[in-house]
Amino acid sequence: MRIIVVANVEQQEEIRCKNTNPDVKMIFPENYSVLPGTEDYDAIFYLNAGRKAGIDKHDNRPVIINSVTETLKENNLPGNFSRIIGWPGFLKRSTWEVASDDISMTKRLFEQLGWDAVFVTDEPGLVSARVVSMIVNEAFFALEERVSSEEEIDTAMKLGTNYPYGPFEWLGKIGISDIYHLLHKLSATDKRYSLAPLLEQKYSQLLFSK
Repeated sequence: MRIIVVANVEQQEEIRCKNTNPDVKMIFPENYSVLPGTEDYDAIFYLNAGRKAGIDKHDNRPVIINSVTETLKENNLPGNFSRIIGWPGFLKRSTWEVASDDISMTKRLFEQLGWDAVFVTDEPGLVSARVVSMIVNEAFFALEERVSSEEEIDTAMKLGTNYPYGPFEWLGKIGISDIYHLLHKLSATDKRYSLAPLLEQKYSQLLFSK
């Protein structure tokens, strides 16, 4: 079995850490424009490419994309496409969250890979990205109210919840832009995700600094 993985260096490292079926060969091309011939692979993971890159190249073979904020339905993707969370730290998790219109095909792929997958609704943020983004947002509210420092908030969350990272550590790994855009989209229909003013301020400062 041959799998193409279009990914950046950090994503490749996380993928390589997963326990993969020894009969599976993973190919890491530099980008989607230099893929092997269509007969040479069984599935493809687009983790660091444009949302619709190469959409016409894969027939009915499984295509897994890193699309945290935008859904399959919004992008009008065909049934062989599925979504995962490809943010830093998420790819090396023991179980991946997957949104798919063809669960049987996608489940079979993950079983062949030897990876665990849980299938969730095709919604922005899936599940864990929503949770992490909300925790980061709440940490900004706490920081703004001078409850504690970033370092102390991180420490308290790791010790109190056994999370691998504190909210500001997550922010540093994921990037404020991805957190901001997911919260902004979620808050349009659910006020629980309304952005903390300090987080908005930090995001604006980032834009102006570019």
